[in-house]
Amino acid sequence: MVTAAVAGASGYAGGEILRLLLAHPDVEIGALTAGSSAGSRLGDHHPSLFSLAERPVLATNADALAGHDVVFLALPHGQSAALAAQLDADVVVIDCGADFRLERESDWQRFYDTPYAGSWAYGMPELVSKGVKRREQLRGARRVAVPGCYPTAVSLALAPLAAASLIALDDVVVVASSGVSGAGKGLKPHLLGAEVMGSMSPYGVGGGHRHTPEIAQNLRLAAGGEREVTLSFTPTLAPMPRGILATSTARLEPGTTADDVARAFAEAYADEPFVELLAAGSWPATGSVLGSNVVTLQFALDEVAGRVVVTSAVDNLTKGTAGAAVQSMNLSLGLGETTGLPLAGVSP
Repeated sequence: MVTAAVAGASGYAGGEILRLLLAHPDVEIGALTAGSSAGSRLGDHHPSLFSLAERPVLATNADALAGHDVVFLALPHGQSAALAAQLDADVVVIDCGADFRLERESDWQRFYDTPYAGSWAYGMPELVSKGVKRREQLRGARRVAVPGCYPTAVSLALAPLAAASLIALDDVVVVASSGVSGAGKGLKPHLLGAEVMGSMSPYGVGGGHRHTPEIAQNLRLAAGGEREVTLSFTPTLAPMPRGILATSTARLEPGTTADDVARAFAEAYADEPFVELLAAGSWPATGSVLGSNVVTLQFALDEVAGRVVVTSAVDNLTKGTAGAAVQSMNLSLGLGETTGLPLAGVSP
């Protein structure tokens, strides 16, 4: 039996990790830690996790996390690196923050205000990178960076087309909507019910969102790593608790047909249990993937504009964070990759 600790257990990502681990037959849940929530009951933060309700939330430090086979870090960006450095090298550390996602220090410095800590194995097994699925990098890995939620939806939508040289990397445009849980559990005026219900709003407009360099990195590496990506990414906040719907478009290379695009997706995802290219005429919806570790995709060619339009849906807390973390743990430890991960959404 694998023992797992969760740092940041009182937050949305930490709670979702615990929900999945409760259904994992090979995992025993150990220490639960947090920052300002230390000293409380877990049930005060996640009343839906009934069997863990009376478990104490400890202060987050290396001593509390020691002695576990796996440590999940669901901490604010910039806090994982110092803590991870204090954990034993043979412990599997899975970071759900941004600290180790970016391979270029310059990208980190443009978007974050803490020192660059390097990069770890990237926890998106289905993503092709320089001709090889990231899955191979994750087998046996002891340090894993979980992808961002938007990059999960967008990268899986466009990476097969970048890898097959079907799209121009200098003309990629993405507009995506996320539920409010993507902003975390902290109290923020613009996330109050009165502000969000019945209203949508953009944020991070003009290339300012921190997931922009991660998406560009994934597409660049999918294409072999030599060509740079020009990406315009605009996220919007939607009046729903969870879920992402992304519409990703790119200029097609001359002569590219719908059959070429369909073939690229089929070759990339035919054997992937958590990526579903929907039947013709069906389009992704956030309600269909709620609570599941599945990304759904559909595409169309805009013949007039000469662009491909790919729509993708993902639960930002499951496949977009916690599901990817558990999937990466499974690969790291040699467990069945799909173990403990839901393949069906909750709908309606």
